[in-house]
Amino acid sequence: MKRRILPLIGFAMLATLAACRSEPPAPPPVEWPQIKSYDPMAIPADNPMTPAKVELGKQLYYDQRLSGDGSRACYSCHLAEKGLTDGLAKAIGAYGVEIPRSAPTLWNIGYHKEFYWDGRSATLEAQAKAAWAGGNMGATGKDGKPSPDGICAQLDQIEGYRRQFQEVFGAGCTPDNAAKALAAFMRTIVANHANSAWVRFREGDTNALSEPARRGWQVFSEVAKCTNCHDGVLLTDLQFHTTGIGWDVKKKEFADVGRFKVANDEKQKGAFKTPTLLDIAESAPYFHDGSVATLEEAVDLMLAGGIKNPVGDANLEPRQLTAEQKADLLAFLRALNADYRITPPPLPQ
Repeated sequence: MKRRILPLIGFAMLATLAACRSEPPAPPPVEWPQIKSYDPMAIPADNPMTPAKVELGKQLYYDQRLSGDGSRACYSCHLAEKGLTDGLAKAIGAYGVEIPRSAPTLWNIGYHKEFYWDGRSATLEAQAKAAWAGGNMGATGKDGKPSPDGICAQLDQIEGYRRQFQEVFGAGCTPDNAAKALAAFMRTIVANHANSAWVRFREGDTNALSEPARRGWQVFSEVAKCTNCHDGVLLTDLQFHTTGIGWDVKKKEFADVGRFKVANDEKQKGAFKTPTLLDIAESAPYFHDGSVATLEEAVDLMLAGGIKNPVGDANLEPRQLTAEQKADLLAFLRALNADYRITPPPLPQ
């Protein structure tokens, strides 16, 4: 009997061990907002997310002391009540400098792969540094203006910031690690199931949108074919298209060549990245130059196939809608609002 029992016990133990090995460990819970119906956000290996880093980045994002003249924070151009834009045709930076383009919304910015209207920055960290040292925040280090290094030196004199930078990075403030903290926070600005009726609708809750908005979605996707560019749950294909905005008929040139300056491709002249339509009803005026004042005008322009220009775009064709279809389309667009629930943090003093 003993000879029979021992093999049976050994077999059972081996089976139990094999079963344990076949079950992968449960992934750690995600501590940041995510969109379940989209691919996981790509986080750079050299800038992993941590709660302390996100909190530090949040404080920096809201702190006007990062700007050259102490007048503006990153948040100044991305206001909650303006659809995370500033409501201006062209952004105004530190020292009252007019920026050549409008401030784009930051909804779901962590899912993007290229940044700025023309995609000239390949990482969110690089974008944060460029905006800080450029016209947006004015820390140019020129003509008596402070540089990011100089501002970091000032931040290191503030006990709260000095302690946090040491905790997160094991070093004081530098432009590189400040940009990493800012990027980590910006990756939490996500429109997901919790704060977006559009995302709930995409995830199967048909009642998340009103009946006119649901009809408008059908017009948007099947009749007007807006999804040629404003695709998927992000409502952008993250590509660059020429709509004709900024084409000067008399001069026969684009006032702003857009993506061409980055790609050096004639087919990309006047091309700009497709913006998301989240919060579109709140983020007037429209397009990269803020040249269209109302949502109705923007819809009419796109239904007309954009502005005629020599480059054109195969995705843009004139579309004819009835008055009822256009009303439903507008109802859909106005239903794309997202609720910005991030509370400004207390800042170290």
